[in-house]
Amino acid sequence: MNLQGIVAVSGKPGLWRALAQNKTGYILESLDAQRAKLIANLSTAKLAALHEITIFGLEDDIKLVDVFERMKTAASVPDAKADGKALRTFFREVAPDHDEEKVYASDMKKIISWYQVLKDFPLFNEADPATEPASVAEEPAAPVEAVAATEEAPAKPKAKKAAAKKA
Repeated sequence: MNLQGIVAVSGKPGLWRALAQNKTGYILESLDAQRAKLIANLSTAKLAALHEITIFGLEDDIKLVDVFERMKTAASVPDAKADGKALRTFFREVAPDHDEEKVYASDMKKIISWYQVLKDFPLFNEADPATEPASVAEEPAAPVEAVAATEEAPAKPKAKKAAAKKA
């Protein structure tokens, strides 16, 4: 699942795709039907990249990507507006080792609503480029070329300072 460039913005509903970066922040586009544009100033807005979000677990934190993968294989995903008991039952299925004291119903609603938005996008079914292994042919080629380039170029002697002219 490729969630690179997908962010949640504090104070703004829905999910956003980072299009570009400028001096003060990011230019974002909403993932809903309106495709609204937003300039998120880094000094005032908090951005959370979905591929970095984790959920409190009993022993270790659970990556959101892993929960989304389990949600894909789940028989049915409840509506985000379902009651807390139904959400908790579902979360016990997709994230069995989540910390029930720290993961609130509002967190579960947000995760399910994010899943509902993302499940129809093609990037949701793509492999994550960060976890995808490089092919064997490409991996050794880059270091060999870099070493060959440095070996071929002889070291240039330092330029001498010009003597000061007397007037």
